[in-house]
Amino acid sequence: MSSKLSTFICQNCGSETSQYFGKCLNCNSWNSIVEEIKSKSSKFQEIKNSKKSIPFNEISSKKISRFTSGFREFDRVLGGGIVPGSVVLLGGEPGIGKSTIVLQSAGKISLNEKVLYISAEESLEQVKIRWERLNQNSNDLKIFAESNLSLIIEEIKRVNPCFAIIDSIQAIHNHEMQSSPGSVSQVRACSSELQNLAKDNNIALLIIGHVTKDGALAGPKTLEHLVDTVINFEGDNISSHRLLRSIKNRFGSTFEIGIFEMLEEGLQEIKNPSSIFTNKEHISGVTTTITNEGTRPLAIDIQALVNKTFYSNPRRTTTGISINRLHQILAVIEKHVGIKLSEFDCYIATGGGFEINDPSSDLGVAISILSSLKNIPPLANTSFIGELGLSGQVRKSNNLRTKIEEAVRLGIKNIVVPKLEEELNNNFQNLINIKEISNIKEAVDYSLSK
Repeated sequence: MSSKLSTFICQNCGSETSQYFGKCLNCNSWNSIVEEIKSKSSKFQEIKNSKKSIPFNEISSKKISRFTSGFREFDRVLGGGIVPGSVVLLGGEPGIGKSTIVLQSAGKISLNEKVLYISAEESLEQVKIRWERLNQNSNDLKIFAESNLSLIIEEIKRVNPCFAIIDSIQAIHNHEMQSSPGSVSQVRACSSELQNLAKDNNIALLIIGHVTKDGALAGPKTLEHLVDTVINFEGDNISSHRLLRSIKNRFGSTFEIGIFEMLEEGLQEIKNPSSIFTNKEHISGVTTTITNEGTRPLAIDIQALVNKTFYSNPRRTTTGISINRLHQILAVIEKHVGIKLSEFDCYIATGGGFEINDPSSDLGVAISILSSLKNIPPLANTSFIGELGLSGQVRKSNNLRTKIEEAVRLGIKNIVVPKLEEELNNNFQNLINIKEISNIKEAVDYSLSK
């Protein structure tokens, strides 16, 4: 005996209520609640479990054998390659290149492993057109165009691939559910079924997901908890560069990035990403800092424009850096350098608009602001690394060794850093001129003295 149960689900956050509201009580979004019908069965299904618990010390500690995605940048973001049995969620805005990168990767993986590409949004002929444009080679790559979850699961079991791709989860529907494809209930249920299939059969699964207008992955947060790795594919409509950024990774570091360039024949890896974000210009208002994204050090230009304001409240604008961070740096400059900035507009931008989250960029921002204000170029061929404390001191930076190594690799002659350990200083003594400072006043006197 079964009956139908009506529930109301927010399509933005996935919260459920027993009645309709115009505004979601959980995420405060308007007109996002949709009525969905669930089947309620009074019969209990018998569950047969063939697995048994074992002592922890009997678990094999043999190293997991990863396989390559075909891209070194993709492997870096994944933590060293694809783990068999793992589930990866790839999100990004429409047209950013999600289908392009997974199709290129599928072709490269198929040269050594069995791959199944499931297209729920495009026909086989449409996928073939993109394949010919990308000019890829394949060996054991199969394409299956279907949006019905039951048929997809049957095909995966029949082919038993090493790697399977779902493009995309929002287009797949479970015919046992009343809701429409792309709804929270469908996305959650389909993802759960596919995740169980991947784990039971040790199949590496990559799921492509859409994003909301705010840039977040569409569907409930529980979808991110189901998968092992969450990756965002980022870019803009003007630049041809694309960033792969890991948000969650059970098999590697988070916030790792991979950098690509979109060309006519597909995506191409950037071998020297620091060259994208630096121009090595010796002009006022421009400094270079080295930041860490995951385990990767990147050299990035910081540009500042400080000008007399014509408004009662000076303008503060940033691109690539938090506006709150800028306000804090300006306050430290006023207090400990003794320069009044309340009468000046201040504009800050990073090279290429790259978003910097590493606080060790503070010193580079401060020197670029003072360089623009005084119209004096900072010390030539110099990189600035250090977090500014509220007392004006320059605090130690994480991963300082890798940052100095990146400066040496790029041919930078001088680097301004917080106080180092003696051993670290000795390792780079003949490779780069290291200036150790303890506060912002010392950095200004060293960097902006004519």
